Amino acid sequence: MGIWLDAASAATALNVCMLVVLTGIWLRNYGEFRSKHTLGFVVFGVLLLAENLLSFYYYVLDPQVATLLSSAAPVAGRAMMFVQLLEFGALVFLTWITLD
Repeated sequence: MGIWLDAASAATALNVCMLVVLTGIWLRNYGEFRSKHTLGFVVFGVLLLAENLLSFYYYVLDPQVATLLSSAAPVAGRAMMFVQLLEFGALVFLTWITLD
């Protein structure tokens, strides 16, 4: 499962970078427009950023969790890691349309 963990770790790190950029843009837009729509984006970005930082901690900084994901529940671990990769794809698209 090493490749899955490496891919999930890389995707999570990239997700954090994209979410910092997106949340910054949405915060700036909220300051300018003061709409509930942009506030919703800010809240979404902050919560998703927290989720990705927690995932990054578990994938990279806590070796017990990485061992558990690969040995005790390999199917669940792969599924969790695949979700990170899907999230990366969604954030790439969201970043592209936000910066356009």
